[in-house]
Amino acid sequence: MQLFERLWTTLTQFLSIASLSPLQKPLAPADHVPVSIPISPGYHDTRPGPIFKPPGGLPQGDGSEFQCDYTAMTGFIECSTKYDRGCWLVDPLHINNRWDINTNYEGTTANGDALMPKGIVRPYTLIVSENNINADGLNFTEGKTFNGSYPGPWIQACWGDLIEITVINKLKYNGTSIHWHGIRQWLSMHMDGVNGITQCPIAPNDTFVYRFNATQYGSSWYHSHYSIQYADGLVGPITIHGPSSRPYDVAPDMPLLMTDWIHNSAFEAITDHHFANASILLNGIGDVNLWSETGKNIVPPSDIPTPYTLTFNKTDPPTKYLLRLINTSFRTTFVFSIDNHLLNVVGVDFVPIHNYSTTSVVVGIGQRYHVIVEAAPQPNGAYPPVTDGNFWIRTSVPRDCTDGHGPPPNPAYNQTGILRYDNTSTATPTSNSWDDANLRECADEPYASMTPVVAWTLAPPVNGNGRGENELITDGVTNVTNFSLAYFALNPIEVTDLQPLQIDYGDPTFLELNNTADWKPRWVIIPEDYNATSWIQITITDGTSSGPHPIHIHGHDFAILQRSEASLTNPPRYTLNTVNPPRRDVVLIPAGGFVVVAFKTDNPGAWLVHCHIAEHAASGLGMQIMERREDAVARWPSYNASTAIKEATRVCKMWKAWQSKCENWYSGCSADPFQDDSGV
Repeated sequence: MQLFERLWTTLTQFLSIASLSPLQKPLAPADHVPVSIPISPGYHDTRPGPIFKPPGGLPQGDGSEFQCDYTAMTGFIECSTKYDRGCWLVDPLHINNRWDINTNYEGTTANGDALMPKGIVRPYTLIVSENNINADGLNFTEGKTFNGSYPGPWIQACWGDLIEITVINKLKYNGTSIHWHGIRQWLSMHMDGVNGITQCPIAPNDTFVYRFNATQYGSSWYHSHYSIQYADGLVGPITIHGPSSRPYDVAPDMPLLMTDWIHNSAFEAITDHHFANASILLNGIGDVNLWSETGKNIVPPSDIPTPYTLTFNKTDPPTKYLLRLINTSFRTTFVFSIDNHLLNVVGVDFVPIHNYSTTSVVVGIGQRYHVIVEAAPQPNGAYPPVTDGNFWIRTSVPRDCTDGHGPPPNPAYNQTGILRYDNTSTATPTSNSWDDANLRECADEPYASMTPVVAWTLAPPVNGNGRGENELITDGVTNVTNFSLAYFALNPIEVTDLQPLQIDYGDPTFLELNNTADWKPRWVIIPEDYNATSWIQITITDGTSSGPHPIHIHGHDFAILQRSEASLTNPPRYTLNTVNPPRRDVVLIPAGGFVVVAFKTDNPGAWLVHCHIAEHAASGLGMQIMERREDAVARWPSYNASTAIKEATRVCKMWKAWQSKCENWYSGCSADPFQDDSGV
């Protein structure tokens, strides 16, 4: 590091301490756009930008160090320190020219480009194939994996990178498509990875390359969106390194993926509804014996893998560790906690927030949290911290969230990981769980706690108050002959004949953008034809009485204006919060209640809205928002004028050629239909 850079780093650390603030001063406004303030006419610093190991970054799969590379950001230096994680890049000669926690990561430049630093291309390759998976002592012979591992490899990138992922399908009987959950895909709907909507499935032995900008930062997951295929093992974590609203020292491990794990293929489970003996896994490790319905061991204890383990170091002052929590489940919401350790929450999905402290967090399917944990055990009521330094990491199932498939009698089912202060210890923890963690209900974290750092200013919705066609209802259906597994629908409430979603694998919406006639009813497409600065408001009510639904909207973060466990009557009981409301990309709809969400229609294309309980989505609980169709057509006009349309057409041609031969099907040339669910 050059002398000037060393002096600058020392100065920023001093200012952070002297100000007693978690963020470096002076702070930019919430809608900050980096600008240049020249200190001398005509001067331009041409030094290459920095290359550095990001805070929270860990070695890559091959053991090499992961680094952010901003050499294209001439004149900038790294400004993230252990005292101030809010700063990311700064031009030391033009102090207001910086990228930090206050930068509006959904904003645009004067040229209309995404507001983000200029990183590098991050290439990855994912090979999808069949593999046995033994996650909990019981071998699963119908597993499907990325690069032969479960979970799949950790994809790391830095804020502003172009992520390029080549997916090669080596499955024998399935197509696939890969969704990058929560990635906004601004102006790139064709990279969203939803077969039947943004592309055809990738046929066996075919390849597709996904390219998208890392305009956001935080952690999420990637997964198959081909029917319920992801529940057979096709999931993996993704982290885009960037600022944090609170300082931390290091991240002890890759993101923590929590999931339920059944031992038959999900394709079979949704047909026979057999969910017995499901395990809970933490980063792909569990204990099948904890979920025994009889209380007897399902496999010999010697076959059970060692529990997932984190190691903290005792230091003075205590080390602050960043944990990245992700729920990748088939059908289960979890309460995450660590005995005697508080969680300082700093990020919700891809949204950095002003921190709050709690003993536990409720993590719905698809939801994520960044939390900071100090290596300083706290008393738990009458229970002081255990002295041997071994604490349970727990993933419990909250009350009223089981839909009839709750945890078995074994009280230890939620002990899925161990935090140790001595990595040589093999002792079983004797710590006690937080009392209030055992009382959590099936509801999102308190919205008053989730205050975004970058505030949104919401304009009045152009589509009215969210009633009529803009009020959606989740409901069960009967007497529907579309497909055999059609049980649920997500439709405008004014619709009298509810229509479950079912896509056409070989005819994706992306290739029908120029359609001006009526859409196929089973595609369940709702048009929202406004402009890039318009705000729309949508009310989603629950009419299923089947427990809370984690609703995910593709292509957007959305503001949550209201959540209510009461039914929405006419006139509606609206009490909307429009002053910097919480926002995320998955919201838990309370059973029998409703939520009101809003977002800006600045991302043209077709976007899937669906319940993230895989069984519900497969049964039709989804729909599409067609956002600014004419603008989408202008962006992707025709086969000859759009390389994206040309590639999508090629992928569909390969898919149709494979799918047209019934000997390729899992069921062979029997009378069984090829597609008996929604397809997503």
